[in-house]
Amino acid sequence: MARLRGALDHARALVGEAAPIALVGVVYAAMRPFADVGLSPARVHTCDLQALDARAFGVTRGGAALTVHDWIAPHRTTALDLFFAIPYGTFVLASVTAALLLHFRDAAALRRFAWSFLAVNLAGFATYHLYPAAPPWYVHAHGCAVDLAARPSEGPALAHVDALTGVPFFAWMYGRSSAVFGAMPSLHVTYPLLIVLAGWRALGRAGRLLACAYFAWMCVAAVYLDHHWVVDVVAGSAYAASAFALVAMATRWRAAEPPDAIDPAWPSP
Repeated sequence: MARLRGALDHARALVGEAAPIALVGVVYAAMRPFADVGLSPARVHTCDLQALDARAFGVTRGGAALTVHDWIAPHRTTALDLFFAIPYGTFVLASVTAALLLHFRDAAALRRFAWSFLAVNLAGFATYHLYPAAPPWYVHAHGCAVDLAARPSEGPALAHVDALTGVPFFAWMYGRSSAVFGAMPSLHVTYPLLIVLAGWRALGRAGRLLACAYFAWMCVAAVYLDHHWVVDVVAGSAYAASAFALVAMATRWRAAEPPDAIDPAWPSP
């Protein structure tokens, strides 16, 4: 009986601590009827983002600035498609696993992770409408023309993975998406970075190494799979760091800690 009560107490505590994460799913589902709010062909960023990416992060060949994607395209292989599909297929599992680990190791860190997770998603969803941006796969398939009736797609690399495995997992996942022009920022990279920041102390040395490796893997995958420009990945990282910093500041303020108090969730210098 005591074990049952203990399990119920853990369950109630976990639900309370992780509630902001679950709220993201509710908000995402509620967005579907409003997917086109604020969108017009003139407001969607397509080739201008491609040009920005080429200037900021690209390579020069024959006097022309090329994006990283232009360099990657002829080097794609089946093995790399499968390798980089892994983080894209596991980001939800990774986030849930991190939440469970933090619940048992550091409840305060879980609360910071959960509220940062909610904040960064809300900021990202708002950006989809304030700064609608086409993903690279759309630009490579359709050019600069904007078709608001275009359907979400998993892109050619993930479609290849679906064909190889015989399981249309990514087609199903992206078929449920409510935003085609939501490439800025990359929310895929925000989740592993939040795991790094929130779990820096609680996860231990091995956990930190694994979390950092997963974050780097996701960043490269986002570009390799043709889902994000490099600038989207940089923006997603900035969103995650900003959301976590704001939540950490709010936590200190609510706890009435001195302004110069050091938040234990932050890495030591």
